[in-house]
Amino acid sequence: MSRHQGSKGKGKASGRGMDNKRSKSYARGNAPVKKSTGTPKKASDSNEIRLNKYVANAGICSRREADVHIATGLVTVNGKVVTEMGYKVKLNDDVRFDGSRINPEKKAYVLLNKPKGFATTTSDSKGPTVMDLVANATKSDIKPIGRLGRNSKGLILFTNDDKIHDKFTNSKHGVPRLFHIELDKNLKLEDLKKIESGFKIDGKLITVEEISYIDGASKKEIGLKIKNTGNSIIRTIFEHFNYNIISIDCVAIAHLTKKDIPRGHWKHLSKQELNQLQML
Repeated sequence: MSRHQGSKGKGKASGRGMDNKRSKSYARGNAPVKKSTGTPKKASDSNEIRLNKYVANAGICSRREADVHIATGLVTVNGKVVTEMGYKVKLNDDVRFDGSRINPEKKAYVLLNKPKGFATTTSDSKGPTVMDLVANATKSDIKPIGRLGRNSKGLILFTNDDKIHDKFTNSKHGVPRLFHIELDKNLKLEDLKKIESGFKIDGKLITVEEISYIDGASKKEIGLKIKNTGNSIIRTIFEHFNYNIISIDCVAIAHLTKKDIPRGHWKHLSKQELNQLQML
């Protein structure tokens, strides 16, 4: 949030001086910029920034040039033209320059290999969170997509890209995630078949993409691929068949894997990884 900087006048300029300044301004092709005569509005919360800073941060132009664009009506906020100097907007407002929506932050895509003991939340009131682990990854306001329980581990994708977020959460197709699950006892083949075929809980159909035993391991260890973004559905599935879950590890998100990401570490997606994710 930008700080308010109050300033007192240092004396009135002469009329001739003002006319000269206006002439030079028009000669350069700049539109006159009106200064607000009212008392500057105080920000209502820490997520508000000046509109000229928002436009400048989007890479359109400098703040001074943004003031000119705002004054000439090229900028809209939530569908309305705003020409007021010092106007404040929220980061999630729909801000458009010359009809095209702009974003004041660079798009960021961070893949974390979460260890146990960290809650998947953006709140800092619940002890250690995944946000602590990616605090130094980027200056952009990234958030986790989906959830892993505090005692679960594995991959979580963070981004400030609404299109990627919607691809996971709002699409009918979703994005598959692969989990390595350890149960308290061997999974019966008949139960595996029921889960594989789909079943109902309280009238709601529960489906998974794939389920199988882990090669070379006991039948307590299961591979499960689903498109749901949370892991509560995993617990619901196995509790329905009277199994307790010992551990949950998300080992892949679509084509993204834990390769070269030690537990508790993160990486930025490569251009190729991002392109593949966008094409899903």
